[in-house]
Amino acid sequence: MSTPLLRVENLRTWIDTDAAPVRAVDGVDFEIARGETFALLGESGCGKSMTALSIMRLLPEAGRIISGSVWLGDLDLLALPEAEMRGVRGGRVAMIFQEPGLSLNPVLTVGNQLSEAVRRHTSLKGDAVRRRCIELLAQVGMPDPERRLGEYPFQLSGGMKQRVMIAMALAGEPDLLIADEPTTALDVTIQAQVLDLLKRLQAETGMAILLVTHDLGVVAQMAHTVAVMYAGQIVETARSGDFFSNPKHPYSRKLFASIPSEHSRHQPLAVIPGTVPALDQEFVGCRFADRCDYAWDRCRRQAPAWIATGERQGTRCHLYQDSGIRGQESERVEKATCGAPIGALEASAANPGLQTMNPLLQVSDLKVYFPIYKGVLKRVVGYVKAVDGVSLELPPGRTLAVVGESGSGKTTIGKAILQLVRPTAGRVRFGDSELTALSRRRLRPLRRAFQIVFQDPYASLNPRMRVADIIEEGMRALGVGGSREERERRVVELLERVGLPKEARLRYPHEFSGGQRQRIAIARALAVDPKLIVCDEPTSALDVSVQAQILNLLRELQETLGLAYLFITHNMGVVAHLAHAVAVVYLGRIVEQGSVDEVLKAPQHPYTQALLSAVPTIDPAKQREVIRLQGDLPSPVNPPAGCHFHPRCPKAMDICRQVYPAETRLSATRSVHCHLYAG
Repeated sequence: MSTPLLRVENLRTWIDTDAAPVRAVDGVDFEIARGETFALLGESGCGKSMTALSIMRLLPEAGRIISGSVWLGDLDLLALPEAEMRGVRGGRVAMIFQEPGLSLNPVLTVGNQLSEAVRRHTSLKGDAVRRRCIELLAQVGMPDPERRLGEYPFQLSGGMKQRVMIAMALAGEPDLLIADEPTTALDVTIQAQVLDLLKRLQAETGMAILLVTHDLGVVAQMAHTVAVMYAGQIVETARSGDFFSNPKHPYSRKLFASIPSEHSRHQPLAVIPGTVPALDQEFVGCRFADRCDYAWDRCRRQAPAWIATGERQGTRCHLYQDSGIRGQESERVEKATCGAPIGALEASAANPGLQTMNPLLQVSDLKVYFPIYKGVLKRVVGYVKAVDGVSLELPPGRTLAVVGESGSGKTTIGKAILQLVRPTAGRVRFGDSELTALSRRRLRPLRRAFQIVFQDPYASLNPRMRVADIIEEGMRALGVGGSREERERRVVELLERVGLPKEARLRYPHEFSGGQRQRIAIARALAVDPKLIVCDEPTSALDVSVQAQILNLLRELQETLGLAYLFITHNMGVVAHLAHAVAVVYLGRIVEQGSVDEVLKAPQHPYTQALLSAVPTIDPAKQREVIRLQGDLPSPVNPPAGCHFHPRCPKAMDICRQVYPAETRLSATRSVHCHLYAG
């Protein structure tokens, strides 16, 4: 075997705290070959990013590398003086981060930031630096690269910002690119563009990629080798094909079983109980033992050694030691449902039709325009057409998923339905009430019937209020719950219903994990006995295992309480698992809607087809050919004439540039706005 490009041996990184040090990275070993993509996979808090930062020697102030070695070829990175490491960092090894908006300096132009990297890692000067910057931006597919040099980061879309970050990383012609969640903050269509770009650049330059991610779909699309990390250690390593066909470690298998899809539609998702253990302790046994379905006494008494299970494949698990003792048990794990080969499960039956149920919510031609003011007199010079003629229906006890790219108007639709943003035009009928015609005073008593759960569980809860006060606040404001004692009993009941102990009512939000905070937000919404809950990306900030817990909870609540959900999301797996119907939104308008099976299995609108084709999947048999959309979402201030999608549509005709398509009914539950189906 050839000498690896990167070799990490027994790496240990601790973070000093007032109490005990946090063992963020605790004995990590792996190798990356030239031209290889090596994926580091796991939940938040497992030590993935800290491993990457340790390689770059970019640790926080309290961090220190206790032991181990990091070899880049024949260069020991941990032994280099900082002055020499600066030449390696950004040169032979480069890194791109999760949030490009925070990684770029907002007061410097793209040209200034990119030229700094070029001058630092090359001998170019003067006009040659500018020419090189233009070449780099062109190499990463930036439209009009010369003009972009003079622009600031706030003038760029998320995808463009990430392209600038990749261009800066390429300035030093690195041998290794470390990509820390490079697409997590991007829409699925932009994610597909960035992943394709990384693969193309890798083929052209021969660089290796260390991909840090929690997304199994991205791993399946990008990685040659996969390492699963848990509680500061790597618990499994395998070639990508072997990993996805037969993962070994129980934690890996649980991650697969937690992924929502059409196969799980009529059954609860498998969940991993508990959370990643605190790393400020010395572990005695297996770190996964308290969450593992197959743990026995030895797992809690003795830490498992690394067991090789094949070429470049191994696992840290007692099930694969002493095969004479535990052989039957490990075989049972491999035959478990969560470990079945991907694609081996049978598809579920279609959901029953929705047309026979009377709607709880009816929205007709909803519009939300935000005025643009200019000058001293604040004259209105235009409008941001955030929502531009949306019509939809939602029966009781059903889930309507609203999907689309960021900036398409999904969240504004939800807020306008709840009258948190007053519509410019249109009607919103909830039960027997026309909400748009009601004053704030008359609307207030109705608010108990519809609630919202926001995307970010960290920002949506008041950090200065105890959980009991957070849940009670809505009851007091709307006169629900009776006396104080009755409200207190109601709080305990709600916490138990969402899977939290009654003691949680006395604690503050910062004392809970992200998944627990989202449970508190759901309890707050349930406190006033609503009939409709708008769920605005409620699981996008959560790990896949925590997401499974929240989705199971939402489904159980729907089945027992008859709740209707307007579910705003970009995760098509969640849509397939939870939704009964889907509405696809583009630039403030619904371009296609229908039952979940109709839309996901046979999309008709070119935008829906492109959106679904860009979703990474762990099942190679289900992978569509990616339809690459050119450019970004147009501005809602000045939408394109005719069909709003025509500048990006691969099937656009002359009429598409002139006339917006009317609605075409394809079935009793299916409609599309596209000239391809007119007449």
